[in-house]
Amino acid sequence: MTRILRLAVLSAGAVLVLFPFLFMLSTSLKPQSEVFSAGLSLIPSHWAIVENYGKAFTRIPMARILLNGVVVCASIVAFQIVFALPAAYALAKLRFRGRELYAAARITGLLNTLAVLVVPFTLSVFAIFLFRQFIKAIPDDLILAARSDGLSEAAIVWRIILPNAWPAASAFAIFSVVAHWNDLYWPLIAISKTQLATPPLGLLFFRAAEAGDDYGALMAATVVITMPLILFFLFAQRLFIEGMTMTGLKG
Repeated sequence: MTRILRLAVLSAGAVLVLFPFLFMLSTSLKPQSEVFSAGLSLIPSHWAIVENYGKAFTRIPMARILLNGVVVCASIVAFQIVFALPAAYALAKLRFRGRELYAAARITGLLNTLAVLVVPFTLSVFAIFLFRQFIKAIPDDLILAARSDGLSEAAIVWRIILPNAWPAASAFAIFSVVAHWNDLYWPLIAISKTQLATPPLGLLFFRAAEAGDDYGALMAATVVITMPLILFFLFAQRLFIEGMTMTGLKG
């Protein structure tokens, strides 16, 4: 009985969480006349798939905007891991003066470029300390053996530490991609060209182009922008759970 009750509660919670997405998907399939109809039906009486999704891909450069999102998120994750892993290794295994200090640099002259969306986020304190927690559990004997074999500290980081810290890197990559794919405020400040827009900013440009009243097409654009993130999370959820579990156990 307890198991049935638990499943019922979880199912109700899942329906509650998924309903906004289902409603968005349903609206993206309806003609404008049905969007504001009195009844609430998830299945359209008349389908407007071609019309709504056609507008989503023609009113703004949707393919370019999705590509911008992929390039920006992938670049941020790559640079964050490249910078955070050596820093985490140094904090976890090396002793030196000033290791608690961090420096920041001012970014100038990069407005309206994809670089301005990447550079400010290349250093991640969260990534450093996530990796630090993981690396501290790596036996010192493994590192000493690598040094005895003549490996430099940089070689130890990339040939010894990274393969062992891959679950943590996978978990962090999911955090980073979700955060920066959905980021709106910084692109809104730094980008004014539609061709350089990331997915959330592209959605704003689309809404402006549509005067904000074609909700079927607006929901179609939202589905297109949301779907890659959902597919990415579904594909990577096993790595995410494994990485967070192993990081927690080794802390």
